[in-house]
Amino acid sequence: MILSRREMLAGAAGVMLPASGRKLKVAIFSKHLQFLRNEALAQAAAEMGFDGVDLAVRSGGHVEPERVPEELPPLVAALRRHGLEVPMITSGIVDAGTPHAETVLKTIASLGIRHYRWGGFRYDPKGPIAGQLEALKPRVAKLAALNARYNVSAMYHTHSGVGQIGAPIWDLHLLLKDFDPAAVGVNYDIAHATIEGGAGGWIASLRVTGRHLRGVAVKDFLWEKSPRGWQAKWTPLGEGMVRFPQFFQMLAEAGFSGPLQMHVEYPLGGAESGRTSISMAREEVFAAMKGDLRRLRGYLSEAGL
Repeated sequence: MILSRREMLAGAAGVMLPASGRKLKVAIFSKHLQFLRNEALAQAAAEMGFDGVDLAVRSGGHVEPERVPEELPPLVAALRRHGLEVPMITSGIVDAGTPHAETVLKTIASLGIRHYRWGGFRYDPKGPIAGQLEALKPRVAKLAALNARYNVSAMYHTHSGVGQIGAPIWDLHLLLKDFDPAAVGVNYDIAHATIEGGAGGWIASLRVTGRHLRGVAVKDFLWEKSPRGWQAKWTPLGEGMVRFPQFFQMLAEAGFSGPLQMHVEYPLGGAESGRTSISMAREEVFAAMKGDLRRLRGYLSEAGL
C-alpha cells in the first residue's frame, strides 16, 4: 500500500509535530566547512545563521572514527556554546561490522545525539536485485539491534547513480519495511531523488519512504550536456530543477520535523568537496552559503515549516 502524504510518517517515533507546528531547524553539513576546526567551525556556522551542524565523523571528516571518544565531545561542546544543535552526525558506518561503529554510537548516545547517517551498499551488476536485497537483511538486522541498544537512529542516505542501492528508493522500502524506523530509516536527498525521477518519480519515492523517513538533505542541480553526455551540475538552491515548494509542502503535510541538512555541492573553491584548504575567500564562501540558507528558509516559511 502506498501511504497518503499525511500518513507517510505515522508511527515514526520522534518525527511528528504538534498540530500547531514549529520551525524546522536547518543544519549545515560540516563537510563544506572542512577548512575550519573547533571554535572557528562553531563561530562560522552560528554567524551564518544555521541552527545546527551535521558533523562529518568519518575518515577525512572533522573527527576520525578512531578518535571519537577523545575529540567528539569537546567539538560538540564548542558548537553548543555557540547556540548550535548537533542533531546528527554523518558517519562512515555501513553495518555493525564497520570498524569503530559501536564506539561511535556509544559516544553520540552519551552526547544526546540520536541520529546518524549511514549507507554505502552497492549492487553486484551480475546478480538479481531481489536476492541481493534479501541477503542484506541480516546485516541491517544486526545494525538495527546495535542502534536499539544505544537508542539511536540510522538514516540511510540516498544517492543517485548506477549500482547505488537506495538510488530508486523503492529498494530501500523493500529492504527496511520490516524493521523499526526508530532504529533504521532513510535520509532522503531530494536532489538525488530528482535526478533519479524528475517528472514524478521523486514524488512516489518520497511517499513510499513513509514512516522510515527520518532525515532530509537539500541541494539543487541542473542537467548539463557535456562530452561525456548529460551530467548533473550542482547549482545554488532555487537555480536548479528541484521543486522545493511542492517538496516542502509534502513534508509539512506529513508532519516532518527533521533533521534537515543543507548541502553545498556547486563550485566554492573546494569547500563543496570538503577540502581543508580553499581557493576562494572565506567571505565569498560564507556569502554563498548564507544565500542558500536564506532561500531555504523562504521555502520553509512558505510551507509553514
